[in-house]
Amino acid sequence: MDDEKVVQPMSTLESDKNKGYILSSADDPIMSSISKRKRRAEESLDSIYYDKQPLAHYAPAPFTEELPPSLEPWKRVTREEALSGRVTRPIRVYADGIYDLFHAGHARALMQAKNLFPNTYLIVGVCSDNLTHSMKGYTVLSETERYEALRHCRYIDEIVRDAPWTCTPEFLDEHRVDFVAHDDIPYGAAGTDDVYKDIKAKGMFMATQRTEGISTSDIITRIVRDYDTYVRRNLARGYSAKDLNVSYINEKKFAIQNRVDKVKDKMKKVESKTKQVVRNIEGKSHELIQKWEEKSREFIGNFLEFFGADGTWNTFWRDGTSIIRQALSPPASPNRSPPDSPSSSRSTEGFDGLEGAEGGDPGAGGSGIEFSDSDSEED
Repeated sequence: MDDEKVVQPMSTLESDKNKGYILSSADDPIMSSISKRKRRAEESLDSIYYDKQPLAHYAPAPFTEELPPSLEPWKRVTREEALSGRVTRPIRVYADGIYDLFHAGHARALMQAKNLFPNTYLIVGVCSDNLTHSMKGYTVLSETERYEALRHCRYIDEIVRDAPWTCTPEFLDEHRVDFVAHDDIPYGAAGTDDVYKDIKAKGMFMATQRTEGISTSDIITRIVRDYDTYVRRNLARGYSAKDLNVSYINEKKFAIQNRVDKVKDKMKKVESKTKQVVRNIEGKSHELIQKWEEKSREFIGNFLEFFGADGTWNTFWRDGTSIIRQALSPPASPNRSPPDSPSSSRSTEGFDGLEGAEGGDPGAGGSGIEFSDSDSEED
């Protein structure tokens, strides 16, 4: 076990890469500068500094008064010494602020302060409510809430409650501060245009960069801008008008708006379902039309095959008509009659004689016999 070496913890840059606002060093100029400083310092830094650092924090950051007094000698180091990595103790960096509605911009500023040097001990000072209200204005969170929010930030090693508005030399010596970290925007106060002016003159100021697009003022502005939306939201969640400091008339107005929104939501859901049904019907109708077209083409082909010019029906009709004609109109008899026989010629001659006798013309080949009326009557 004695020969085993404590695993070096992953740097803040590597562990926070691609999480939320933390981007890779290639995409983020803040992270790029931090990475360069760490690599430059780590080249000459003994591994013992990382061996002493914990891999993770398992408890909230302590307040200054909760820590035992340090008996080790302390001497402030210069920036060159701190960056060289030859200092055998952690570099104590102090960052102060209000930290109201603690957000990602605050966290990124503290992350930059923590990464200023290879082995940084970060102390964060938080101003009290009385001081903040008198110097800057009212806060959303109380000082106790702001203290507690900061205690759970992973970059912080120690928190100073009721921090001063201006860092005096006595305060810096008391807390053994080597450097002060803050953004480089001048902050005015009574009697000075920049509270960090003296610290900058001593070479103890380390500038951090602000995160664009997010700040406590921006968050409050969003809430004020969408005031009605958030009031209606909280009323719908069970808060009373008294809790929200809303008048009776506005309470009823917001209640009506909530009901109207519910109706709109239902209508949107119905509309969405209706559109889905219509899309389903359209899909099925296209399918039915396609099938109908296929069946119609098949029907037309069968119809033409049966009733077309060369179809089955016409062939049947021509053949049937020919058979019927032959049945109704047999072939005609021959024109020549057979030769007359002797008996038929004799009978013809007898008839001719009778015709001559009836006519009373003896010369016509009759027998000349005349019948009297008496003979006929006797018969």
